[in-house]
Amino acid sequence: MFGLFKKKSEVEKLELKYKKFLEEAHQLSTTNRSKSDEKMYEANEVLKQIDQIKKSEEA
Repeated sequence: MFGLFKKKSEVEKLELKYKKFLEEAHQLSTTNRSKSDEKMYEANEVLKQIDQIKKSEEA
């Protein structure tokens, strides 16, 4: 209940964006393979950003 107004961290925002790109890529995979590949590329770029943030937090 107290988490209602908690702001999302940058990693949480990027994880939601990553999940959205994966879902879009999956939907497009049946109709337009090149658009699906573009979404997968965007998802992988977001994943790289998440990894960089996590590595910088560990250091």
